[in-house]
Amino acid sequence: MAARIALAPPPALDAEVVVPGSKSLTNRALLCAALAEGESLLRGALVAEDAEVMRAALERLGVRSEARGQRRSGVDLAVDGVAGRWPSAGAELDVRLSGTALRFLCAAVCLGRGRFRLDGTERMRERPIEDQLEALRALGVDARSERGNGCPPVVVQADGLPGGSVAVAGDRSSQYLSGLLLAAPYARAPLTLEVTGALQSRPFVDMTLAVMATFGAHVERDGYRRFRVPAGRYRPRVYQVEGDAMAAGYFWAAAALRGGRVTTRGVGADSVQGDVALLEGLERMGCEVTRGADAIELRGPADGRLRGGRFDLNACPDQAQTVAVLALGADAPVHIEHVWNLRIKETDRLRAVAIELRRLGASVEERHDGLSVWPLEAAPRPGVVATYGDHRMAMAFALLGVRWPGVVIDDPGCVGKTYPRFWDDLASVGVGVEVVA
Repeated sequence: MAARIALAPPPALDAEVVVPGSKSLTNRALLCAALAEGESLLRGALVAEDAEVMRAALERLGVRSEARGQRRSGVDLAVDGVAGRWPSAGAELDVRLSGTALRFLCAAVCLGRGRFRLDGTERMRERPIEDQLEALRALGVDARSERGNGCPPVVVQADGLPGGSVAVAGDRSSQYLSGLLLAAPYARAPLTLEVTGALQSRPFVDMTLAVMATFGAHVERDGYRRFRVPAGRYRPRVYQVEGDAMAAGYFWAAAALRGGRVTTRGVGADSVQGDVALLEGLERMGCEVTRGADAIELRGPADGRLRGGRFDLNACPDQAQTVAVLALGADAPVHIEHVWNLRIKETDRLRAVAIELRRLGASVEERHDGLSVWPLEAAPRPGVVATYGDHRMAMAFALLGVRWPGVVIDDPGCVGKTYPRFWDDLASVGVGVEVVA
């Protein structure tokens, strides 16, 4: 991939985009299908680094999978489940920079027998997982941070997952809870999870439970505080992966900022993904949204002038970078709240967004759990946007190129983590995408 990409605004924006399969749903469905007894078919599974990392790790655990057809949204993937018991007696798993793979597999490998080691990139070695390890140890699992710092590499000496009752912290990431839930049907006895702290990103837990139910595992719950999972199994099935609402969000935001229309196909009104909540925020900013069964159309204000305000994005924190960029075209400051866990993502996203917006000439207040961004009176300063190796930085700041010239994105290849064809799709809606040295 080119070192940099220069963007140029389209004369108008009136387009349709088929979005790739959801990363979050693909990785949850992959794990459920791997643990089921028999063959499942995942239709439209994401083809991107995060999904390939998960699939490769499952193959090292002894799970066979095969691509059986390509479609615009992704690949049809046949997965031969192992009935809850990994064939491999231990494995070395490289999760690279995939937080979902790390946290889901950290619990799932406990179902096996042997030594399992999970490691990743240097940035992954800075991302915390001690809360999940503490919960596993409380259940009797030998699970530890190899370096004793609460971060990967993680070593699990597995001998099955005991049941019982355990507390799991929810105030850093919902993925700790989701990982335990996904493995829980194969525990030796019913497993009860008590959430401590304010649970982050609650819709992602709902998504986990929805995928589990589709594969035949039902969970008793008391809101977001207590979850009881009886011993059971996943059943193989044909599963349709929804289009990625995060991916769609960049094109909804493009129409909002440019004052045009975009229809995204593959994700609709009944989506289980929490990231569709961005639509409510865009409506508050002055956009018109039409929701269909398998498509969503968004029309931005004719003059591209959005309304500012306060936005609690705790339910969909990865949309914060997008909303921060939209703030430059608003009529009043935009205040983004309750997204402190963005500091432990692929990069410290709050710090990175603040630095890059200021570089473009914006006034930004950075807080522990959010940002305030003031609109620009004129166009942003032309220049190069650093992406910090973070796919969401690249895609969010690419929105600037829908409205203003002079925007250059550094390290554009980082989008391959979740959306390899992003630049092609951006060009397909009329944005000028030029490779530069």
